[in-house]
Amino acid sequence: MKYLLQDLKVRIHDKIYIKDPESSALGKRIIEHSILMIHEMGFESFTFKKLGEKIGSNESSIYRYFENKHKLLLYLTSWYWGWLEYQLVFSTNSIANPDKKLKKAIEIITRSVKEDLSFSHINEIILNKIVVNEYSKSYLTKEVDKENKEGYFAIYKRLVVRIKEMIQEVNAKYSYPSSLSSTIIEGALHQHFLKEHFPQLTNCNETVTPTKYFTDLVFNSLNKK
Repeated sequence: MKYLLQDLKVRIHDKIYIKDPESSALGKRIIEHSILMIHEMGFESFTFKKLGEKIGSNESSIYRYFENKHKLLLYLTSWYWGWLEYQLVFSTNSIANPDKKLKKAIEIITRSVKEDLSFSHINEIILNKIVVNEYSKSYLTKEVDKENKEGYFAIYKRLVVRIKEMIQEVNAKYSYPSSLSSTIIEGALHQHFLKEHFPQLTNCNETVTPTKYFTDLVFNSLNKK
């Protein structure tokens, strides 16, 4: 899978950016260092001015790629969901048994992320931490309905649909496949957040993983032991 992914590009909705950051060395530096800086200082404190100073470029050059930092966050989170979708597709494509396929999908969505060297300018481990801590800020806005209609969340929604279809393959009579699918994705972020910041509020720890919890939750919900 590593070698297959080397030739793939995560395709982001072109309205999210002004100029594709993947098209130039400067654009890739913007992405690389924005991930590191948002992780270090938080999204609220992050600015294009600070990013420009870090990469030795004018603030105006960053605005040639992104209209504002909200669009940059949308780009980063969309990239993450697209990258995760690749992991899901390649890891489950050859699995015929519906139960095993869904269990593998749950593992991909809920496990701790490892760095993928196929994308040298993106640290997926740090990007995952940003998604865990900052993803809700990309959609908890006044513009969410408009941005949804324009397709900004298409990759995330496509991922939900993929898992929903796997759930239906396991139990076609289950009444809430979309809700369960989105619960796995959103819940995994939340459990990783709780594990790191509020450990007393979760049973997930060094031995009980979010994967183990969600596998139990899903298959009990589907009446599949």
